[in-house]
Amino acid sequence: MTTTGTNPAEPHAGTREAGPRVEILPARDVPLGGPRAMTVRRTLPQRARTLIGAWCFVDHYGPDDVADTGGMDVAPHPHTGLQTVSWLFSGEIEHRDSLGVHAFVRPGELNLMTGGHGISHSEVSTPVTTVLHGVQLWVALPEQHRHTARDFHHHAPRPVALDGGEARVFLGTLAGDTSPVPTFTPLLGAELTVHPHSTIALTVDPAFEHALLVDRGDVTLAGDVERAGTPVRPAALGYLAPGSTTITVTNTGDEPARTVLIGGTPFEEEIVMWWNFIGRSGDEIVQARNDWEKGSRFGEVHGYDGGRLPAPELPSIPLKARGRVR
Repeated sequence: MTTTGTNPAEPHAGTREAGPRVEILPARDVPLGGPRAMTVRRTLPQRARTLIGAWCFVDHYGPDDVADTGGMDVAPHPHTGLQTVSWLFSGEIEHRDSLGVHAFVRPGELNLMTGGHGISHSEVSTPVTTVLHGVQLWVALPEQHRHTARDFHHHAPRPVALDGGEARVFLGTLAGDTSPVPTFTPLLGAELTVHPHSTIALTVDPAFEHALLVDRGDVTLAGDVERAGTPVRPAALGYLAPGSTTITVTNTGDEPARTVLIGGTPFEEEIVMWWNFIGRSGDEIVQARNDWEKGSRFGEVHGYDGGRLPAPELPSIPLKARGRVR
């Protein structure tokens, strides 16, 4: 997926709740790039918080009736210094990249693409898709690995039964299940379903910071120190600072709730994030943009019906490095 703003780290500020740990990061509507601008709800990055672990980007979209919206059609576009994580609730997306991978994103199946020094890919919802609904997440690569080779992994996690719900662990370890997909920093990613009027309590690593994205349902989130959970509305992100050994997610409604839990050890490096590039300086971003415009470094995507996305113009002010909010 591709961003369209000149600096995705400049959205609206989040609102800190009165509780000692939970912070609510509201979503904002953002059109995707390309001739068909599908609207997504973005909760990360924003001025209040740039990173959660190494997670640096969270887009949530749908449910979209493809007959009305046209679905997803994102032409070939580049990435550097990051991994893309695609996870669907409904629909199907065709993925093609310059590594030569031709794959499909389907509900409950992880597609993880490592951009490293440079990769390009396209994403198109397939003709069988009637309703498109899911999340797109990015992971910043640490200095030691940010120029690594292009790579791609697919994983279909098994459902793990919980007291009060179910988990599908697509990255990291949770509820006794571990994803086989390798990461360059300690990470967690899981879809959580919570039964009506039920609570799930999850043992987590206290060294991690965590965030819960609510897709649907009446959900509250609590760490170790809260006496009562903090409500997290659909499309919002509830953040928990490091220190909790247990995370509690409660569904107070009459219908099943669906959420996505992400986490990781605090990412201490500052990053420059612009369009689809992550670097450490403005000069690196300028070079990546020039390489894309010249047609070098990122390879070619074969099989997409159409041209590639041009890079937007760089801002007139210098790009600033941003790090974790403490």
